[in-house]
Formats: sequence, C-alpha cells, structure tokens
Amino acid sequence: MYNYHFFIYFCNRINKKRKEKEVSIIKRWTLASMLLLMTGVAYAQKLTVRSTMFLQSKPATVALTDGRTLKVSNANVFLKNAALLYFQGEQAKEARMDNVLGVQFDDRSFINIDNRLAYFVDSIKGNGLYCVETIDIDDYERNLKNNVNFTHIDLSHDHLDTATTGFENAEEVPYPVNRQFYYRLDGKFVLADPRELNHTLSKKRSRIMRTITNVPDFNWSDTECLMRLLGLISD
Repeated sequence: MYNYHFFIYFCNRINKKRKEKEVSIIKRWTLASMLLLMTGVAYAQKLTVRSTMFLQSKPATVALTDGRTLKVSNANVFLKNAALLYFQGEQAKEARMDNVLGVQFDDRSFINIDNRLAYFVDSIKGNGLYCVETIDIDDYERNLKNNVNFTHIDLSHDHLDTATTGFENAEEVPYPVNRQFYYRLDGKFVLADPRELNHTLSKKRSRIMRTITNVPDFNWSDTECLMRLLGLISD
C-alpha cells in the first residue's frame, strides 16, 4: 500500500547551484505583493507554491470514455494544464485526457471539460457549477520580468516523484492560479462568461443574466455570485 507524503514543487534550471536558490522570506513575499498590486484581477486569483492541486497524492477512481473505471493508488491534478497525474512506481505520469471522462477523489469530483479536469462546486435546480484551476504562466512571467532576482520556472512533471519532500525552488515564490468557471446547463457545459452565455441562453434568460451581472458587486470569479446567477437562469 502506498502512503507517500510529498510536496510537489517547481524546479530551477538543472545547472543552478543549490546555494543560489537561498533567498529571504521578505523577498518571497515581495513578489506576492507585486502580484496583488500589478494584477487587476488579483482579488480573484489564488496563490500557490505547489504544481498540484492536492498537497499529497490520493487514491482516485478514474472513469474512462470507453465505460471502464480504474482504481489509482496515487493520483493528483497537475496545475500546469489541469491534467490527471498518476504514478507508476515513483515516476509521475500524465494521463491521456482524451481517454478520461471524470475522476473521483475522496472529497472532490472532477469532470473532463475540453481535456481539463474541472471540479464540482455546487448545483441548483438540476444545473451545476464547475471550476478549472491552472497556473497563470503568463501572469507569472510578466511579474518575473520585474524582478531579475527570481529564477525562471521549469514546469515539468519529469521532476516529480513520490519520494519528493524538498523544495527545489528555494524562493518558494507563490504562483498565481487562474480559475475558469463552467456551468452545466441542461446537460451541456458552457463557459461562465457573458458572451458565451448570451449565445446559449434564451432571450428571456439572457435578459435576466444582463440584469444580474450589471449590478456593481457582481463578480464573475465569485462562486456565490455565479450560483445566484445559475439559480435565476435555471428557471
């Protein structure tokens, strides 16, 4: 039985000396502050120092597109691309997402939307809200250019294994995470975006959406706002 406890971290370039990775706590959170100040939607973003959704790997049941199900002893979700990550021995592998229908962990269920794993948030009146989380590489790179003391990240699962317990990226720089929400409306998945919804909803539902979303405190990245909207357009 596998019971691996590990942190999954980004790696520095292979030729960097270990001593070059040591930085102060102040420097770590200086960049975090930059992310909050320089990104207009920072209030909607999460920050993480991991490249996976879960701190440690978990058993999972994987539903395949051919109708079969597989039990996986150690699995996770790779935040580079929201793909299923599993282990063969101590080697991390990415699943072929075109074969994956969904994944069930002990406390969270995922569905494959456009070859990315989206976790279930909530449901109302037979419709549901789902979220895809991925590292915002573009935002990270933009902020990286403003501080040359931070090292470029190597976002690859080749460095991950079940025995990993150290932090190769010594800066422990928090990485911004994009959250993209989807509605399941009448059995179809639709991006929670005004333009996409306008193409999908009836005229009546579109009018309701515009009325609700024009309220100043409505936030397309807030789950409570999105669920309130979902309830009204599900009538």
